[in-house]
Formats: sequence, structure tokens, C-alpha cells
Amino acid sequence: MKIYYNPALKELARELRNNMTFAEKATWRMLNGKQFKGYDFHRQKPIGEFIADFYCYNLRLVIEIDGITHLDKDVIKKDRIKSQYFNSIGLNILRFTDDLVLGNWMMVEKELIRYIKEFEEATHP
Repeated sequence: MKIYYNPALKELARELRNNMTFAEKATWRMLNGKQFKGYDFHRQKPIGEFIADFYCYNLRLVIEIDGITHLDKDVIKKDRIKSQYFNSIGLNILRFTDDLVLGNWMMVEKELIRYIKEFEEATHP
């Protein structure tokens, strides 16, 4: 399946990759270079009119790391629209807060492992 993206987002995605938050950097250290269960993740990946924090094509998975700004009602609305779009093209989303990533990475890792296990069981019974 081809994933459409707005080419105008390419430069913004590059800027976001160069200016990741501490929580995004911590997540990337774990996901980079097929380190996480052999799956290839991309960071700040344009998808449609949005940019996913992390994306794995083979798992059909978007991972979003939400900081304090995601508590703002306008950002919550934008996140909802973004999630609805990702779901509409067959992608699943896992959202984690900055605090969870930085304070309890093992819980984040456990949730990712659970997702991968369920995905693999559903796609390769």
C-alpha cells in the first residue's frame, strides 16, 4: 500500500527530526536501526497532511509522543483529526506521554511488544 504525503511537509519533517524532544530522542534510541524486534521505524514521517512522530510500515503503526502542549483543547482537536485520518488509511496509533517515556520506559516497551505480538498473530496465524 502506498502512503500519500504532502511534499510541502518534507522540510518541516526534517526540522522536527533535527529538533526532537528528550522523549522523542529516547524513543528513537530504542527504535532506530531495526533495534526493536527487527522492525524498521522512521521518525517524523509525513503521512497525508500530517507528520507522525514515528512510523513503521510493516506494522502499520504510528507512535505519537505527546508533551504538555497536547493538553491544550485546540491541540487535542488536531490530534483527534490526525488519529482519525491515520485510522482511515488503515494505520494503528499508540500514544505515549513525554512523562511516561521518560519516567517509565519499560511500560512503553511492554505496550509496543504487546502490539507487535497481536499484530503478528493477526497477520500470520
